[in-house]
Amino acid sequence: MPLNPADAQDVYRDAGENVFFLTYLIDREHLEQDRDALAEFADRLAAIERSMAVRYPDADLKVAFGIGATAWRLLFPHAHRPKELDDFTGATGPKYNAPATAGDLFLHIRANEMAVVYEVIDQTNRFLRDWTTVIDATPGFRYFEGRAIIGFVDGTENPAGSDAAPYALIGDEDPEFINGSYAFAQKYVHNLDAWDDLDTSGQEAAIGRHKFNDLELTDDEKLANAHNVASQDNQDDIEHKIVRMNVPYINEADNIRGTYFIGYARHFAVTQRMLTNMFTKSDRLLDFSTPVTGCVFFIPSRSLLERIAAGELID
Repeated sequence: MPLNPADAQDVYRDAGENVFFLTYLIDREHLEQDRDALAEFADRLAAIERSMAVRYPDADLKVAFGIGATAWRLLFPHAHRPKELDDFTGATGPKYNAPATAGDLFLHIRANEMAVVYEVIDQTNRFLRDWTTVIDATPGFRYFEGRAIIGFVDGTENPAGSDAAPYALIGDEDPEFINGSYAFAQKYVHNLDAWDDLDTSGQEAAIGRHKFNDLELTDDEKLANAHNVASQDNQDDIEHKIVRMNVPYINEADNIRGTYFIGYARHFAVTQRMLTNMFTKSDRLLDFSTPVTGCVFFIPSRSLLERIAAGELID
């Protein structure tokens, strides 16, 4: 059964100019009503996207909607579950830990115009607000030259174009959920004062790349726990990849500068191994970056969303 990228949600394209991430908890007291509401939302979401594409064709709107493991069990108690959809349990290292946090539903919205992002949020929330609670709402933006907020070009090693789909989309290893994806969402808060106290060579050694031209450092130049070393998954001597769309965000009232890490993967096991490596190897970037959330979501294919809208996973 071949992959069909046209059937996938927007999980392997560019990070966008204006971005919003929303995480929700569902009402757990009225699950029958929640199931009906989710079916209506799944149907309406496609219509909202189509309408916005007609109204604002140059906005390049992209949307990904996901469901967490706990929500899946509650909403579809008799349906099969994607093979790798489980609650995130965190990652532990000798110096730093990655927390696991709650999350039932997830929206990742991005477009060239912030007004379009807002319009999608406003319209989708008409069908979500009566049975969900927003527990995190994070707006993000594209920084200069696509750089992370720490000043380095981001996503250099990302699979690009048509090469990205096999890394981001579930294949025939789980045919019922083919063209879906596993999303890992994790917010970091940076200590930019400490980071900026490093000279450029110290920052470059920590990341493993040159800051200005983005060329990779030699093994002798980078630290053993440089970010581009510690965050790799090289199981069985093969470099496994995911599609990353790291997004800068700020909260000026609380003096927060951060990165919203969103990684889409065919196999969540790859993302999990990357996280485990980062924390067990004490990735140098973690000396300046503290994770504050962590949650896994399954991003259904468009055809599976149609089945959800028709109530097929409830029966």
